[in-house]
Amino acid sequence: MQQIIQIKTDKQTALYDITEEIEQIVKKSSIESGIVNVYAQGATAAIMIQENWDDSVQLDVVNLLNKLIPNGVWLHDAQDGNGDAHLKAGIVGPSETIPIINGKLGLSTWQNIFFCEFDGPRNQRNIIISVISF
Repeated sequence: MQQIIQIKTDKQTALYDITEEIEQIVKKSSIESGIVNVYAQGATAAIMIQENWDDSVQLDVVNLLNKLIPNGVWLHDAQDGNGDAHLKAGIVGPSETIPIINGKLGLSTWQNIFFCEFDGPRNQRNIIISVISF
């Protein structure tokens, strides 16, 4: 089963929790044992599994990436000013694969799935969800 979800982002760089949408797709699939792959379309976006308890970890991720990869100093900035977004997306990566165990995501208590926006805000970002049974 494959489904595309779309989100709107409101910041240049931010993490957006998409766990609930993924859980609903897995539930709809009726797959009890398998994997779900979550893939961000776009060269300036990524997917990350991270702590969900409060926003501090997500903000720390954004702050770290901004310190490591600042805006405005990359060769690609001459084309469209988003060289840092491409580098951040490349380091984090476009996808995550999560096991499905007894029909549910195999995440720990403190893990959620986040869409990482590095070149926002955007009216539409596509995320491809592929659910595969064993």
